[in-house]
Amino acid sequence: MKTIGLIGGMSWESSAEYYRIINQQVQKRLGGVHSAKCVMYSVDFAEIETLQHEDRWEEAADILRRAGESLASAGADFFVLCTNTMHQLLPAIEEDMDIPYLHIADATAEKIRERSLRTIGLLGTKFTMEGDFYRGRLESKFRLDVVIPDAEDREIVHNVIYEELVQGKIDADSKSKYLAIVDKLIDAGTEGIILGCTEIGLLIKDGDRAVPFFDTTEIHAEAAVEYALTD
Repeated sequence: MKTIGLIGGMSWESSAEYYRIINQQVQKRLGGVHSAKCVMYSVDFAEIETLQHEDRWEEAADILRRAGESLASAGADFFVLCTNTMHQLLPAIEEDMDIPYLHIADATAEKIRERSLRTIGLLGTKFTMEGDFYRGRLESKFRLDVVIPDAEDREIVHNVIYEELVQGKIDADSKSKYLAIVDKLIDAGTEGIILGCTEIGLLIKDGDRAVPFFDTTEIHAEAAVEYALTD
């Protein structure tokens, strides 16, 4: 079994889900009292959140680069970045890393391919929904048609993430707002919805609507286990 490196804390709410899913999947695959060999470096999300909204991405990359180096020094064989938004910094992080990583968008796109879907809705932070690092990768590498909410709805999705979900607040009214936004995406022709922030799966889940929801936290964590257990 390879040792999984986890760069977490963005937020710790979803990082805890990574840890739970990874260990449950290892036990399911290997049986008995097996658990995952893993190392987590958990950052202070307050620092990261400030840098995000002040557009100080190079400083944020420095924090994550140091985290990745710590994982490698601690014996991790590969790493996963337990957040969608910060994947925009992977090019700056990986150039100094001696261990490989698993990209959250790639793992998600493979699951979408398995369902033979093409037009996909994307929910996430405004950085993820509006930036090219995520949508562009899905469109160019996997030939998916990605649809995002309108500007007003993107603001709602973003604010619920930062004002509620990363703080562990699960609100029924916010769930209703999210599902109303999902309904608009479905009306626009989407065949499935990417829960493209690792906290969104705490609020809405596959089965809440007729189209499939692709929970990036669950998908990424399961991909990490598959890689760890593959020779």
